[in-house]
Amino acid sequence: MSIGRSFVELQSVDSTNNYAMAQAHAGLASHGMMFFAHEQWAGKGQRGRNWTSTPGENIIVSTVLEPVNLTLIQQFALSASVALACYDLYSRYAGTEDTTIKWPNDLYWRDRKAGGILIENIFKGDQWAYAIVGTGININQTRFPDTARNPVSLKQITGRPFDAVTLSKEFGACLDARYQQLIKGHAAVLLEEYNQRLYRKDQPVRLKKDQAIFETVVKGVTPTGELITRDTLERRFGFGEVEWLI
Repeated sequence: MSIGRSFVELQSVDSTNNYAMAQAHAGLASHGMMFFAHEQWAGKGQRGRNWTSTPGENIIVSTVLEPVNLTLIQQFALSASVALACYDLYSRYAGTEDTTIKWPNDLYWRDRKAGGILIENIFKGDQWAYAIVGTGININQTRFPDTARNPVSLKQITGRPFDAVTLSKEFGACLDARYQQLIKGHAAVLLEEYNQRLYRKDQPVRLKKDQAIFETVVKGVTPTGELITRDTLERRFGFGEVEWLI
């Protein structure tokens, strides 16, 4: 089944990822199902952070994938394909030049965060049974909590409102196209494009590792998802190893 063909609207839920995960565990979800929430009161972000959203204003959707054609070492390839799907949708309205992907999985417009991705997996032995792809994208929200890091929405960028459900379904089509690329063996092409869209590519950035803050130049991302930077030497960082200072 193509991604988004089955689209479930939820009025209020703790977390769309939790809901989709429970449906998958219960055998009630199949590949391509999307669960959209008008309100999410315990949304999850990366590294244990919360994802907050004003009810009814944004894309809050979790997609159930059954990556039976993928190997476990392709987890970053899947993440890259999801990030590119987010880029495809947002750049249509916010512009291709200003829309980028911040490693490892944030959607950026200029120096501001427009969205994020959280993928949670279910493994059965050595089989990758499910990937629950949570996506939060700022659409109509114009007021954000003080704890939000440099946020921006499509309405702030364009000056006009959008229908979050319609855009979520449009995102489903974007994700389906990118996922088809991946399962047809084009992971290298996806990685190349991910690197082309990379936030601050070939530009100096400030990163923090442990208590050390340093400046380095972003060069790209490896097939396994390591960030490559260069200053006096080439460095590689795994997910969660460094923090961006923007």
